[in-house]
Amino acid sequence: MAAPSATGQVPLIQLAGLTKHYGKGESLVRALDGIDLIVQDGEFVAVMGASGSGKSTCMNLLGFLDAPTGGRQFFRGVDVSTLDGDQRALLRRNFIGFVFQGFNLLARSTARENVELPLVYRRMAASERRHLSARALQRVGLSDRGHHLPSELSGGQQQRVAIARALVTTPSLLLADEPTGNLDSRTSAEIMDLLVHLNRDEGITIVMVTHEPDMARYARRVVEFRDGRIVSDHPGEGAH
Repeated sequence: MAAPSATGQVPLIQLAGLTKHYGKGESLVRALDGIDLIVQDGEFVAVMGASGSGKSTCMNLLGFLDAPTGGRQFFRGVDVSTLDGDQRALLRRNFIGFVFQGFNLLARSTARENVELPLVYRRMAASERRHLSARALQRVGLSDRGHHLPSELSGGQQQRVAIARALVTTPSLLLADEPTGNLDSRTSAEIMDLLVHLNRDEGITIVMVTHEPDMARYARRVVEFRDGRIVSDHPGEGAH
């Protein structure tokens, strides 16, 4: 069981001496080299670093897409470091929402059908899927775009659909991997304003990987990686 914070609150995420290594001997790569990190419910954390710094590896571990080599990883106080692939998949399905740089929408499915996809995996009844997907699209300002294909939507609208898909299962944690990487500056600002709204007004915990300082400034906290280690952890402009 993870230790509670000074306020008595058990962290949503706690990484203790976490490592992730690839290869052996001279070819050993220390993608993560002893990470200590705590994220509380309701935080908005931007994770920054150059290519190869370890930020994407950390994101994969936070999303239960991979298992650590060493150290311990807690989620809501439960040690998940030793879970097998099926157990991690169950946690991922029930507690994590993902937003990717490339949107990852199904081209031949409507916006509503894309948002419903996680609910299909849960074998939810069609009527309830429609209700929840409509509500999720409303939350991202796309109530009138549910029947449109991705090709009929702008890049910003496609990313909003992807965010709605991540939100439809009411996850404990939203992981955003370079969510504005394929968008122009104006649309990027709109997406970041939406994420800020979801965090501040709806209390959704967000961890966002980005290499863009302009995007990181929206976050309440900025964690910087270098060579598999955290080298900086400080309040972001969004904390003010």
